[in-house]
Amino acid sequence: MAQPFLGPQWLWATTTLAASTFAFVLCLAPAYAQQDNEPRQKTESPYFQVRNADTGLDALPLKSTDVDVKISGVIADVVVTQVYRNEGLRAIEAKYVFPGATRAAVYGMKVRLGDRVITAKIREKQQARIAYQEAKAEGKTAALLEQHLPNVFQMNVANILPGDEVRVELRYTELLVPEAGNYQFVFPTVVGPRYNSPQSSQAQASWPAQPYLPQGQSTPSRFDMRVALQAPVPLQAVSSTTHKVRVQRESGDDKRAHISLTPDDDTPNNRDFILDYRLAGNHVQSGVMLYRGYTENFFLAMVQPPQSVPSATISPRDYIFVVDISGSMHGFPLNTAKAMLAELIGGLRPSDTFNVLLFAGSSEMLSPRSVPATQANIAQALRTISSYKGGGGTELIPALRRVYAQPKPEDVARTVVVVTDGYVTVESEAFALVRNNLSRANLFSFGIGSSVNRHLMEGLARAGMGEPFIITNPAQAPAQAARFRRMIESPVLTQVSARLEGMDVYDVEPAQLPDLLAERPLMVFGKWRGKPGGKLVIEGRSAQGPLRQTLPIDEHAQIQAQALRYLWARHRIASLGDQDALDGRGSHRDDITALGLQYNLLTDYTSFLAIDQIVRNPNPEASATVKQPLPLPQGVSNLAVGDANVLVASAEVPGTPEPATWGAMGVTLALLAMALRRQRRCRRERFTA
Repeated sequence: MAQPFLGPQWLWATTTLAASTFAFVLCLAPAYAQQDNEPRQKTESPYFQVRNADTGLDALPLKSTDVDVKISGVIADVVVTQVYRNEGLRAIEAKYVFPGATRAAVYGMKVRLGDRVITAKIREKQQARIAYQEAKAEGKTAALLEQHLPNVFQMNVANILPGDEVRVELRYTELLVPEAGNYQFVFPTVVGPRYNSPQSSQAQASWPAQPYLPQGQSTPSRFDMRVALQAPVPLQAVSSTTHKVRVQRESGDDKRAHISLTPDDDTPNNRDFILDYRLAGNHVQSGVMLYRGYTENFFLAMVQPPQSVPSATISPRDYIFVVDISGSMHGFPLNTAKAMLAELIGGLRPSDTFNVLLFAGSSEMLSPRSVPATQANIAQALRTISSYKGGGGTELIPALRRVYAQPKPEDVARTVVVVTDGYVTVESEAFALVRNNLSRANLFSFGIGSSVNRHLMEGLARAGMGEPFIITNPAQAPAQAARFRRMIESPVLTQVSARLEGMDVYDVEPAQLPDLLAERPLMVFGKWRGKPGGKLVIEGRSAQGPLRQTLPIDEHAQIQAQALRYLWARHRIASLGDQDALDGRGSHRDDITALGLQYNLLTDYTSFLAIDQIVRNPNPEASATVKQPLPLPQGVSNLAVGDANVLVASAEVPGTPEPATWGAMGVTLALLAMALRRQRRCRRERFTA
């Protein structure tokens, strides 16, 4: 007896409905428009800014950013002035998410409103938010500076009246650590669009859902940079690989230079500003700097590593390259990554083994297990990598978990190399994962792009006892790959320890010193009591056996550098932040908060707040909140945010579907095809019967 048609028809109807639902959702997703009065979903992606229909609202209140930098020796002191002006007809609250240097110690903020100057106070973060909201509701002009991550800040300025100009002045200091004799000052200008995973500790944060201008559209906000450079010995070379700069030397003084942007440097605020300089004879400033404060004294020791000596025998290593092929990597970043991988993988020795994991919303291993680094395997890997164009989300954590789950022989050392732009919000989770698997592999990170997430790249390398590399253009790939090989093949010093003899020191940072790699000096911070003097002793094991270095401390080498106070506290806060990621976010909240309040520093748990006590806005309820849109970083395509071709006359457009969504669509369509085949088969059987 022939089977009835009820089963196949039911399957046909169900599958068709499911497929139609998926298609309907996918078609609607790009065109979804967020209403002004609706709160955004907490884990929503960044979105494109579209002009608001309200002509009385100034949608771009940030008019300019001016940066003045003074570099003296190895310390940079930076003043950033943001100018907000309301050229509309309605009072506004301006919100602006902007980047910061990963080692920056932000210690001061002032607000200038007309002829009045308000000095901001450091407050506990939640208390500062409450006080800011109260001032906003009362019609007072107020400014709140918050830190979301060590390199991501947000400025909120409430009650900017029509015609107002508000100047916010930020001050920070940072330490410049030379690499291979090259000193580098980096000023990030734009926060790249972040993929916010629901599993991230930032999943409930609103800052990742921020507006961006489409690719190729620059912000009208003006950006200017001025650097006054003073070195202890004559300057050998001063240049910038990212911007067009004018370098002026002072007559008769070869230790000073003034650097500024040239007038024809267009859209300079869509990429990191990088200034490189070298000293005569490739000199690196080594020694111990001392600062005597009112209540505490601080020191900073910088020791140049000994000459790298290649090991007599180099053990085979296993390398796993973890490569980001998400939407933000499409185009220039992924092309640069491919050039760099060709150098890295092409330079492996025949005794090495390797594998490649490509990840976006999901991940794929090129081989079930690592394979020998033969010419055939290397060529096949590079051909496969070159075929990818970039698209989808950035699920870094599942990719790393898959890497650490890969089996390896006990007698083989493994190195993980992560290649990404770092546009994620899972920094804390990634640091903890890498540190907890340190016994399985060490980790080196390569940040690719014009404005990479340096906090992620540096933190991954720190947790993995490796080194971060930043590549802003393909031409840098060969040199950085060669530097990576030198570090891998000949670590300079292991089992490193440092102590100061003949001097009473305490609160030394870091508590545990990492292996000393080639071309990067050792940095030790701390406090001291009584009379300075004695010597700094560095001990460790080199390729030739035990090594001991001493550096005398000149008691007259005290400097008037209050920056050492901030730098020590910033380093201690960073150490507690690393431990926070391991123990669970918030476990060191009290310690970090106390340090921020004591040393007047911006942290994850402390904020700067400035309030003008004059009530200026009689109708604060009618104010509008404006989120300052950011330009996409140079070389980053619209795929990092969404499809620019589906822009509609609305406030924003969400990002493109993730690969998992397309996968579900594919599964549904496959089921539909199976249903059609079964239906045709049943019809044939019934006709035969």
